[in-house]
Amino acid sequence: MVYVGIPKGQADQEEEVLKTIQDGDSDELTIKRFTESREKPGALWHIYAAKDTEKIREFLKKVAEEQGQENPVDHDPIHDQSWYLDRSLRKRLHQEYGVQGWAIVQFLGDVVFIPAGAPHQARSRELCIKVAEDFVSPEHVKHCFWLTQEFRYLSHTHTNHEDKLQVKNVIYHAVKDAVGILRANESSLSRP
Repeated sequence: MVYVGIPKGQADQEEEVLKTIQDGDSDELTIKRFTESREKPGALWHIYAAKDTEKIREFLKKVAEEQGQENPVDHDPIHDQSWYLDRSLRKRLHQEYGVQGWAIVQFLGDVVFIPAGAPHQARSRELCIKVAEDFVSPEHVKHCFWLTQEFRYLSHTHTNHEDKLQVKNVIYHAVKDAVGILRANESSLSRP
């Protein structure tokens, strides 16, 4: 979070921000960062474990059906980013599916790291500028490959349809580097 601008002249601005932080299920230390340290919060994140992706997807489809919305086959309620789980939906997700995420308030200067395959949502509270960077590490290539496979089933007009992660290139270069290191140390490896 490189910039957080708080509009001047708005009455009860601090109370609204505090309510958003509290409604977002933030912990006491986070609330103290705002109330006592006077740090500037820019965004509220909810991050879920990758293992809970299918439960979240099923939940969102169920809620969409209850609201009379369609669930086209070539769309995905997570990748479409058309849902925001407010407090009541997060509570319902926990009660009905046993899924609970982590609430993180991103203050000015904070970095939020999202593990591979972890469903997440962010809500900007103030005027803010966030810098985002996607990367794939060889350790998490399994999750990234799985995401790439999910993207293939989205409609051709979907923003996530293309392979932005370039997983096959990451695998190729990781193997190439490993083989190069082994070859460079081949003579020392063959000695007893």
